Amino acid sequence: MTLTLPWVTCDNEWNTPSCVVYSSNQNGNVSNLTDYMTTTERQMTTNITAIPSGEPANKTYSPSEEYFNNYVLGLTSGMDEPGGLKWQLTLCLLLAWCIVFFVLIRGIKSLGKVVYFTAIFPYILLTVLLVRGATLPGSLEGIKYYVTPNWERLSDSSVWSDAAVQIFYSLSACSGGLIAMASFNKFNNNCLRDALLVPFINCGTSIYSGFVIFSVLGFMAHERGVDVKDVATGGPGLTFVVYPEGLAKMPAAPMWAILFFFMMITLGFSSQFSIMETVISSIMDEFSDVLRAKKLNGYLFRIAVCFVFFLLGIPMTLKSGLYLLNIVDTYVGGFPLLFVGLFECIAINWVYGYGRFAEDISMMLGSKPNIYWKVTWCGISPFIMLGTIVFKAWQYEDVTLGSYHYPGWALALGWLICLFPIVIIPGWIGVRLIFYGGLSGLQKSIKPRKDWGPANPENRTGRYSKPDENMPPAYGGGHVNYAMDSERF
Repeated sequence: MTLTLPWVTCDNEWNTPSCVVYSSNQNGNVSNLTDYMTTTERQMTTNITAIPSGEPANKTYSPSEEYFNNYVLGLTSGMDEPGGLKWQLTLCLLLAWCIVFFVLIRGIKSLGKVVYFTAIFPYILLTVLLVRGATLPGSLEGIKYYVTPNWERLSDSSVWSDAAVQIFYSLSACSGGLIAMASFNKFNNNCLRDALLVPFINCGTSIYSGFVIFSVLGFMAHERGVDVKDVATGGPGLTFVVYPEGLAKMPAAPMWAILFFFMMITLGFSSQFSIMETVISSIMDEFSDVLRAKKLNGYLFRIAVCFVFFLLGIPMTLKSGLYLLNIVDTYVGGFPLLFVGLFECIAINWVYGYGRFAEDISMMLGSKPNIYWKVTWCGISPFIMLGTIVFKAWQYEDVTLGSYHYPGWALALGWLICLFPIVIIPGWIGVRLIFYGGLSGLQKSIKPRKDWGPANPENRTGRYSKPDENMPPAYGGGHVNYAMDSERF
């Protein structure tokens, strides 16, 4: 809490001689606020941080860039230079996981109450920031840049593949989150309505957020005297460098910065809560005989999961952690989601069978999906995902972070991260072929189990009213399918 934001000037201990502040003379010029330094001071300041590999020696940086890279991250020159732990980030990581544990301590019962706040409050802050951004000079130019289509980009395959990946990522599609949260609904909940509302709300929120962002980017371009495209960027740089720089130029800048970052925290926690409950619930359902036997077992398991994920996050709190974060974010959010989505469409509509799936939906909604859904699920969606995978592979380029190019071992690590969730699916099929009776064993394993269906007897109607003697027994000797337990239905 300060009257002046720390990323406004270049006269801080973490700044270097390359730090410049853009003046508001509308000529695109910059004023270097480190001129007061003596030659000795400049030489000492240069050692504050290493120049990332690939950066030109005469490159200049804004105060917000240096605050984020030098002070917040202590960023090193590359992954080959770990640089040690940034203890402030490690403590923040620990605090985040403690919050996650206490929110999820009772599972969906405690999560449901918290989500009312984390899901709604960001919209209030977005509206406040939009109103403020729209009143700034130059905001209209930013909004015009945002809503004006560039039709030539439609011929670029990367635009389509990036759009598909973004939709998968923002909807948490094919990562289990939607299915896990939906499983807590009543059996006859209108899932069709929800399936339509969720993507519309998600995409609408993204469009609404774009107005918030580009109104401030237009203001920044106005202040610098440049085009909006010259200040627009993506990735962590937008959230932690570009937008904070715009906030710093507003009247009462600290207040707007607090609101913005509080909004980002609530958005981050909202996603983390649902993702972690998905992981925890799926494991507890699979091993329910042990983990659901006593409440204490469930609490201890949740503590253990949060602690393990805290340990896994520690490498990203190194001074080189941003490079690792970019690797993980790039390779996890691309091919794996597309392949899992493709496999899901094939498994549900062609292996389990669209007919069975339609009957299951009819039990809950009272009617089967119309022809649109059949054509989409069985043909169009798999075809689009397969085409996106091919296009993405065709245009593949090694991941970079700004001008930094990763070494070969780092790219190999990224591909291992990418391939693991993909290979495990055909790998499971291979295990069934080798160790469980070959092709006949595989055919049995992909048929519905005897206990498959609604958990509550009153919901077991139609083909589920009597067990199908031709169905193979449930794995583990016929235990109840806890993936559809009475707590959810």
